[in-house]
Amino acid sequence: MKGTVYKSTGSWYSVKAQNGVFYECRIKGKFRIEGIKSTNPVAVGDRVSFEIEKKGDETIGVIYEIEERDNYIIRKSVNLSKQTHIIAANIDVAFLLITLNNPTTFTTFIDRFLVTAEAYHVKAVLLFNKIDSYNEEELLEVKYLAALYRKIGYECIGISAKTGKNIEKVKELMKHHVTMFSGHSGVGKSTLVNAIEPNLNLKTSEISEQHLQGQHTTTFAEMFDLSFEGQIIDTPGIKGFGVVEMEKEELGDYFPEFFALKQECKFHNCLHLEEPKCAVKEALENEEIAWSRYKSYLQILEGEEEHYRKDIYNKE
Repeated sequence: MKGTVYKSTGSWYSVKAQNGVFYECRIKGKFRIEGIKSTNPVAVGDRVSFEIEKKGDETIGVIYEIEERDNYIIRKSVNLSKQTHIIAANIDVAFLLITLNNPTTFTTFIDRFLVTAEAYHVKAVLLFNKIDSYNEEELLEVKYLAALYRKIGYECIGISAKTGKNIEKVKELMKHHVTMFSGHSGVGKSTLVNAIEPNLNLKTSEISEQHLQGQHTTTFAEMFDLSFEGQIIDTPGIKGFGVVEMEKEELGDYFPEFFALKQECKFHNCLHLEEPKCAVKEALENEEIAWSRYKSYLQILEGEEEHYRKDIYNKE
C-alpha cells in the first residue's frame, strides 16, 4: 500500500493511505542503520510504501520504503549536534511567521531559514504576524524588513491571526498545496491555523510573561487536511535554526542577491570576504545589499551558532 505520513511521534507514524484510511505504522529496523544521520528517518509529508500486519486483533502498518523526496526542510538537531532533524518533506510553500516582539524574531533566524529553503528547493513566504499589536514605530520596522526581503524576491505579507487581516490572502496561497507553518514558539502558528481552518481547533498558549517567549503547544509536526483543498503542516516552535553543513563555496548561492552578482566577482570561487574586486562587497558598500544579510552570511560561513543580537540591523 502507498500513503503519506501525517504525523510522526518518533517511533509511530500516522499514515493516510491512498484510499483515505489512516494506519498507525512503524518502520522496518533497517531504516535506522542505513547511514541516515537524521534523528527522524521518516518525516511528515513523506510518501511511503507500507504493508499491513495482523497481531491478534490489532492491525499495524510497517513502512518498508520511502519515495524520493521532492524537497524538505532540515536543521541541526538541538541535542545531537552531529545529527539532523527533517522538519517536513514534499512542501509546496513554507511560511515563516515573524514577530517583532513577544517573541522577537531576529534577522539571523529569518536568514538561516531562507538559506535552508533555497538549498532544498522550497518556496518560502514571510508572514509578519500580530501587526494589530504594533505601535507606529514598530509598524515602520515591519515595513523596513518587508521591503528588505521583497527586494531580494521573497513574498512578504503583514497579517493578524486575531483580527483576520490578510488571512484570505494566505488561504489563496495554500489552496491545492502542501504548506508548512514554522517559527519560534509564541509567534502564533496554531492561532493562525485556527483562523484559517477553525474546525481543526489546535491548542494555543499565551506568551510567558516571565520570559516573553511562547510555550510549546505543538510537540510533533503534524499534517492536516484543509476544507478548501490542500494540507497544512503545523510544526513545533523552533528556538534556533542550525543550518546543516554546506560547502563554503556554495553558501553564497543560497543568498539570491549574492548569487545574482556572482559572475561579476573577479574570482569564480569568491567567498565575498577579503578578495579584490568582489561584486558583493561593492554592492554592500553601496548599500545595495543589506548589512544584516551579510552578517548572517558571515556567521553561517564561520560556523557560528545563531546569536540573538539586537544590533543586527546596524552597520557597526
